[in-house]
Amino acid sequence: MSDKKIKIITLSDHPLIPSGVGIQTKNFIQAMLATGKYEVISLAGAQKHADMRPVVTQEWGQSWRIYPVQDYGTKELVREFLNKEKPDIMWVMTDPRFWVWLWEMEDEIRSNVPIVYYHVWDNFPAPQFNRKYYLSNDYIVTMSKVSRDIVNEVAPEVPHEYIPLSVSHEVFKKNTLSAKEFKKNNFGTDDCFLFFWNNRNARRKQSATLIWWFKEFLDQLPEGKDARLVMHTNPYDMYGPNLHAVVAASGIGFDKIAFSTERLPEEQLAVFYNAADCTINISDAEGFGLGTSESMACETPIIVNMTGGLQEQVTDGKEWFGIGIQPASKCVVGSQDVPYIYEDRPSKEEFIAAMNKMMNMSAEEREELGRKGRKHLEDNFSFTKLMERWDQVLTKVHNDFGSWDTRKGYTPYEVIDL
Repeated sequence: MSDKKIKIITLSDHPLIPSGVGIQTKNFIQAMLATGKYEVISLAGAQKHADMRPVVTQEWGQSWRIYPVQDYGTKELVREFLNKEKPDIMWVMTDPRFWVWLWEMEDEIRSNVPIVYYHVWDNFPAPQFNRKYYLSNDYIVTMSKVSRDIVNEVAPEVPHEYIPLSVSHEVFKKNTLSAKEFKKNNFGTDDCFLFFWNNRNARRKQSATLIWWFKEFLDQLPEGKDARLVMHTNPYDMYGPNLHAVVAASGIGFDKIAFSTERLPEEQLAVFYNAADCTINISDAEGFGLGTSESMACETPIIVNMTGGLQEQVTDGKEWFGIGIQPASKCVVGSQDVPYIYEDRPSKEEFIAAMNKMMNMSAEEREELGRKGRKHLEDNFSFTKLMERWDQVLTKVHNDFGSWDTRKGYTPYEVIDL
């Protein structure tokens, strides 16, 4: 057997920035490098770069070379790296709308190199408009069961399987942090119930709705009970509402709500989850929802809308590991790029009822729910097991499809009857 390493070229968010896609890309790459079987070249996009020079990490050296690119790259840049580096596999991650330009040149790429696409789609109806994109890959790995079922319906002939996202159970875990001290330092009182929300401030995340409903939740609390909300987000994100203006208009008061606006490393995020009594995600569409998974790993229970990948986190179909709210409405919305998709929205009444239910649990009941949630993650979303499965997938793709002189399984044309 040859000891030559399998060379992977990745296209995604920059793997050293703290975005969900970036973190998952980094975790995937480092896990593959740790096997000793791979070397990786990353075309690192989705941010404005102060320096376009390539970088390497101290830990991996030349085994992992990172090249900053504008947006997600260009056809010319891909051609350059294909010809110069001769990779064995191209690995692509994130929303298919970012890769239309890449799949337009699939005949150039796939004639020599197989494409593995790590895919997520938030909801049904099955997006038949994505079929041409799915067919442009040699292998599709889906991040959620919803995405798996969608690919199976839209393009069943493309080899595909389900490998969900995972978080480090060594970084995200219960610790001895004093939640009372955290609350005292940030709110001036340690006698309050703390809800945490960690999402991008974007329309589908329902950030403004959360603030407005949280105000109504506070208004109905009996005397002697108090709750606060921390939102880890950018209140001025161009894709979402001005959250400071929403707070002011709602009348909630900045003594009841706090914003965490700095991009934080995972270790510091774990502090927030441990300080919180509950983490919330009521997005109307959610591919997976890393924040709730991180919270469960820290044994902090969750309240979620039953949409997308959130469903498989909060329940295994038999037991519940938090509170799941069934959507009160399922509207089909769309755009020119995405003609149709369900938008799942919970009702205000059921959301407030869920918050009351969580707040009225005893500390022991919430701790038991938290322990069960972490056990669910360890059993079904084990980082080690999922990374072992990724290694098996890449080895299979390399053996079955080859690359360059050994390329097989791809014909750059099709014959049709006229």
